[in-house]
Amino acid sequence: MDEYLQPGRFIDSDHPEVIAFAERNRGASADLREQAVSLYYAVRDQVRYNPYTFRRDPQTLKASHALSAGESYCVPKALLLAACARHCGIPARIGLADVRNHLATPRLLALLRSEVFAMHGYTELYLAGRWVKATPAFNLALCRVFKVEPLAFDGLNDSVFHPCNQQGERYMEYLQDHGQFAELPLELFFSHLAACYPHLFNDEALSLGGDLQREAGALA
Repeated sequence: MDEYLQPGRFIDSDHPEVIAFAERNRGASADLREQAVSLYYAVRDQVRYNPYTFRRDPQTLKASHALSAGESYCVPKALLLAACARHCGIPARIGLADVRNHLATPRLLALLRSEVFAMHGYTELYLAGRWVKATPAFNLALCRVFKVEPLAFDGLNDSVFHPCNQQGERYMEYLQDHGQFAELPLELFFSHLAACYPHLFNDEALSLGGDLQREAGALA
């Protein structure tokens, strides 16, 4: 389990801000499962989900960057949860999957030119002798706006994206799981995104900024 406990380039569990955040939010219990649950809710709700923060700069993928920015998308938030867990002695790794989003905003779908969200990030934590999935992406305030039940985590059962919203409409479905990794596989991550969204990786498109950033208010 050593590789799932060590600091990494993106799971920078040795970063001072990550350490301070983990210590504030691990809770008073000595039980690692209870600490993992406490950290999950801290990452889920204290770092706002915002897909418009995506950049091609690898620095923006770091756990510490998501924390300092106060908002990010699924991959850096999953890396942040993994980093906090590692600091607390909980083995953790990053998982990547392609998902279909049935309730994304029309503007975001138009910009991506697809309802498939490639390289969605989740966290796996080793608790009570098994790997458990946790998905801290969507914060409570966002779920209320979209009338989606917030995703809970108990440290015992996998916590993945909601299949339906409160009206019974499908929300997200997993299409392809790319596996789990001790560190974010940067080449695989960007090469797959470029294959799925080539228009975002041409010479003019340095990031999803501009129009995407102006749309961020819709997710507040």
